[in-house]
Amino acid sequence: MKQFLIIGMDTFGHILCSKLIKTKCEIMIADKDPSKLDDLLASVDSAKCGDCTSEEVLRSYGIPDFDVCFVCVGGNFQASLQISSLLKELGAKKVITKASNAIQAKFLLRNGADQIIYPENDIAERIATRESNDRIFDAVELGNDYAIYELMPHKRWLGKTLKELNFRAKYKLIVVAVKDEKGTIILPHADYKFQPGHHMLVVGRPEDVAEF
Repeated sequence: MKQFLIIGMDTFGHILCSKLIKTKCEIMIADKDPSKLDDLLASVDSAKCGDCTSEEVLRSYGIPDFDVCFVCVGGNFQASLQISSLLKELGAKKVITKASNAIQAKFLLRNGADQIIYPENDIAERIATRESNDRIFDAVELGNDYAIYELMPHKRWLGKTLKELNFRAKYKLIVVAVKDEKGTIILPHADYKFQPGHHMLVVGRPEDVAEF
């Protein structure tokens, strides 16, 4: 069972915590404002109220015991930078820090953070991708210019198989799943036939999806 530390219980910290709670892992939350901890006390393993920019406070948490430490401090870049650096100095295995822009990310990666998350940027990009094309229902970045897209098949594909369409070679997209109201087919066989109402999940580059 993994152990997580979440520092900073503003909106993003709360959402992250609520998602991790469902995984049944061990979770410690921390914030200098006790009112931000109250509603989660019954759901997490432990909660600490303290100034996490203090080395003494962080040391008391037993940082090396955690598999991942999340720094979700909102609106205070200096605090995020200081906490990320201290966590690494105290033996954190992995530090994931919330950032607002690329400049912040650069400094954080140089000073303790192993990975950066951009919640607002990621949400904005997904909305922009989804709303810019009626055939795209969702998109999740994978890095290295690739993403997973949920797409509606063209009408001319209905009744035809992936093999007949020579799909991967022609469109430069890999179909990883097909879903409808009954469920999801993971890695459909080459003989799978597209049906009305089905959506497909594909892995590809934005330019290839745009051409599709």
